[in-house]
Amino acid sequence: MSTQTTTAFHYDVAVLGLGYVGIPLAVGFAEGGCRTLGFDVDTERVASLRSGISPLTTVPSERITPLAAQGLLSFTTEKDELSRSAAIIICVPTPLRTHLDPDIGFILDAGREIAPYLRPGMLVSLESSTYPGTTRQDLCKVLEEGSGLKAGIDFCLAFSPEREDPGNPKSLLSEMPKVVGGLTPECLARAVALYSMAVKKVVPVSTCDTAEAVKLTENIFRFINIALVNELKRIYTAMGIDIWEVIDAAKTKPFGFMPFYPGVGVGGHCIPIDPYYLTWKAREYNIDTRFIQLAGQINRGMPYFAVSRLVDALNTQGKSAQGSRILILGVAYKPDIPDDRESPSYEVMDLLRDKGAVIDYHDPNIPEITAHGGGREWAGKTSVALNAEMLAEYDAAIICTPHHGVDYSLLAEYLPLVVDACNIVPKDGKARVIPA
Repeated sequence: MSTQTTTAFHYDVAVLGLGYVGIPLAVGFAEGGCRTLGFDVDTERVASLRSGISPLTTVPSERITPLAAQGLLSFTTEKDELSRSAAIIICVPTPLRTHLDPDIGFILDAGREIAPYLRPGMLVSLESSTYPGTTRQDLCKVLEEGSGLKAGIDFCLAFSPEREDPGNPKSLLSEMPKVVGGLTPECLARAVALYSMAVKKVVPVSTCDTAEAVKLTENIFRFINIALVNELKRIYTAMGIDIWEVIDAAKTKPFGFMPFYPGVGVGGHCIPIDPYYLTWKAREYNIDTRFIQLAGQINRGMPYFAVSRLVDALNTQGKSAQGSRILILGVAYKPDIPDDRESPSYEVMDLLRDKGAVIDYHDPNIPEITAHGGGREWAGKTSVALNAEMLAEYDAAIICTPHHGVDYSLLAEYLPLVVDACNIVPKDGKARVIPA
């Protein structure tokens, strides 16, 4: 391979895409002592980061400022700056199309942006979740066509799945084992060397395809097990059995059981999306992924289950969903984060709105729903206060996301009805608390 020493480059690594994955990654590399460049086309976001202000609560501004002062972390919107980095890591979204087909357009666009600035000896690593073969075939093709260079000969190519756990203070780049697969053995060695600069444990695998499959497997595992407990919740609820008590008792078994917890569905950028990337790719091999598809049907049905529980409970009180004022607790997809991507809370809100209910929400982490989040149809709606006076205006509430720091005892005291999908509302108050 034609190589250049990293000393010929100004930066050790450039991170393309400064979102929920890219910012923690860039900061983690800089904290590991790497000269790191963050690139994004969003001028406002880059300007904010340059001023030391983090747009993510999961990455405090206090982590960014000293790194910038030491010259370890810089941000830019200038594409030609990418040519000054020994390695470029791609962190862009991989959404689904309307019919649950993969959309790798952001990956291909990123490859086309990078290609003119590739230099011999550089490494390109993809971290976006995708189906096996994306790095080796799709990304490789656009990089080679746009640069005139040959992957595995003139530059290195690798895949390393991100393992971010937003809201978990222990989720630090340096502490999270990093899986890496390369196009060739030399590509793998380069990628292992890069990630070893910032991560304590790197886990090399044989190919890019294998590394891509690792990411899908991790999230499909969660997707299917969440579907299992969601189905058990519906069965046990009909039997009058508390699923939460069942899980708490079952998890005392020291082997053979791992606790998963039910809810109103699954959210976030990975778990509701990644399984369908494998389902789509499997069709190429004439394989029907019935287990994954069944899990998807169960998880997508949970908002309907929660709404049906509310409607039935209102009916027993002589009320209709139409005209009722309903408060949604939590629109983020998981507790204690400001991220509402693919949040099932919005499906709950849509279903209730379609039944004629008047909807408000309370979420301390999302004060206003934006058009860039998961609830575009609700953009502009703001979180209401949570106090006795405000709660007196509502007929019921549904708990969708159990944020810490919310006084759920207020709901039990001042609302006539609470549908609790998270087992968090006290049951000794005045409210009728219905599990969902």
